[in-house]
Amino acid sequence: MKWGYGSKSRCRQSSVVAVAEETEGIDQVFVESCWTNLPLELLREVLMRIEDTESKWPLRKNVVACAGVCRSWRDIMKELVKTPEVSGKLTFPISVKQPGPRDTLLQCFIKRNQTTQTYHLYLSLTQALADDGKFLLAARKYRRPTCTDYVMSLDADEMSKGGGTCIGKLRSNFLGTKFTAYDCILPYAGAKLVKSRSTRLVGSKQMNPRGPSGNYEVAHISYELNVLGASRGPRRMHCVMDAIPASAIKPGGTAPTQVEFPMGNSGSSLPMRFLQSKSSLRLEKSLSGPIETQREGSLVLKNKAPRWHEQLQCWCLNFHGRVTVASVKNFQLVASPENGVAGPEHEKVILQFGKVGKDMFTMDYRYPLSAFQAFAICLSSFDTKIACE
Repeated sequence: MKWGYGSKSRCRQSSVVAVAEETEGIDQVFVESCWTNLPLELLREVLMRIEDTESKWPLRKNVVACAGVCRSWRDIMKELVKTPEVSGKLTFPISVKQPGPRDTLLQCFIKRNQTTQTYHLYLSLTQALADDGKFLLAARKYRRPTCTDYVMSLDADEMSKGGGTCIGKLRSNFLGTKFTAYDCILPYAGAKLVKSRSTRLVGSKQMNPRGPSGNYEVAHISYELNVLGASRGPRRMHCVMDAIPASAIKPGGTAPTQVEFPMGNSGSSLPMRFLQSKSSLRLEKSLSGPIETQREGSLVLKNKAPRWHEQLQCWCLNFHGRVTVASVKNFQLVASPENGVAGPEHEKVILQFGKVGKDMFTMDYRYPLSAFQAFAICLSSFDTKIACE
């Protein structure tokens, strides 16, 4: 199970509809499909209707299939399919690296397998708390003597350290109280590249041999003694999003948006070029300074304070029905106000995570976080925190 446009063989099959054998039955002549030679105006109209009608998974797989027919089809589909920020839809693999919708929370869920130490992120297809879902990302936990690593992959079946579909990782300190999220692709101009051997990202060479690859710090997550100062109750979280400017949550604010994955050596069908949109090019100038300046101007998230429920005799948060099991792992993150001045944008929940079953958790996020960034933050909640519990 993996993202992508499909194998090259399937792409060829979709663009070839007739095979004529010669009399002796030895040679074969492939006839190019008439679909690849449609007038551009007609082709655009056909693909536009497919994009409009196939709005939800699993029907949305037809949109992805159209992008795999040939280059002209792919170019038009990439133009028609809007980013999650605009459409609220996750269509192509790169969608997991793009910020979510501004006005609503994109509903997802995480399945945990404690035996294999793996975690799978799915897009919810219905309003139910548990459905089949559309696979988005997977992660595997690797314990080390002094830290813990979570390697994130686009392929549910390939999460090895040398896999070519790895797109990032999360690393904790010994106590499990501080985490750093890394992206294997340059997330913004001036991003800090970690070159030390101890933090070398697995699979980065296979993932991106031609473009800028490595370990780029995109988030720092820290946990403190819970807000009650006792052994029970919600933890105190503090997330510094290095790849997102604080101005992103304000009206008219923007966050860097990756447009395409580079292609690796592992035979992956990920697109070759790593392009930048106009909005990310505008942000490049404001984010191209020293990393210290970027850190100061980065978006900071904090957990929303719960309230005490007299009847239930417990601390509660309103998850609007998306969380059903009490757990210390449950949290809601909001933007921390700059200089202590809070506005209406600081009341919006940007990410919420909570338990609904033994190994089932919901994860809902919105702009300016991407599914990749939200998943990394939620993975940190699974790790044991010696100093906080």
